[in-house]
Amino acid sequence: MAPAELVELKGQLEDLLEKQLVRPSVSSWGAPVLLVRKKDGGSRLCVDYRQLNKLTIRNKYPLSRIDDLMDQLRGAFVFSKIDLRSGYHQIRVKEGDIPKTAFKTRRFIEGFSKIVAPLTQLTRKEQPFIWTDACEQSFVELKRRLTTSLVLVLSDSGEPFDVYCDASHQGLGCVLMQNRRVVTYASRQLKTHERNYPTHERNYPTHDLELAAVVFALKI
Repeated sequence: MAPAELVELKGQLEDLLEKQLVRPSVSSWGAPVLLVRKKDGGSRLCVDYRQLNKLTIRNKYPLSRIDDLMDQLRGAFVFSKIDLRSGYHQIRVKEGDIPKTAFKTRRFIEGFSKIVAPLTQLTRKEQPFIWTDACEQSFVELKRRLTTSLVLVLSDSGEPFDVYCDASHQGLGCVLMQNRRVVTYASRQLKTHERNYPTHERNYPTHDLELAAVVFALKI
């Protein structure tokens, strides 16, 4: 996340902690967190529960027929409706299911997916568990990265920024710097439809990709 997003995330988490809507957790579950921009310019804290939803047994209880509901209103003279603010916070989660709703955030580790590739391969379904030298090196390097502070500087919104970006047929990358010191790194792979240009366009993707890298960098 960008520095401004981290500040927003910290503020929202502190507010939720103060209201006792969330609490520190050591659950083995953990869904990623993201901020979604609202129409009024603010940010909504969202948790990506898609993987949890895949394991959830759906409620099969049938809905009432609208005709039956309308019949119940016969003879009534006063009608009202109510809307609860932050409605999902009004629903109490079953105690045994609370650990499943845990969420987490993590700071950036450059080359994370490449570092953990042997461990990722090792934990795949039906993969024999054979601890190789590559797994050991991956594990040791990951521990070192997790316990070593990155040499990054905090940005100063009052000072100018330098943005360095580049693109290839595989991905986009950029570095945000200030006073010749690195503030943050960012990169992403190209999506399938971005890589699969028609043959007649393969001679002209450079400008588009470079501009995509600029746009990606400015969104950091």
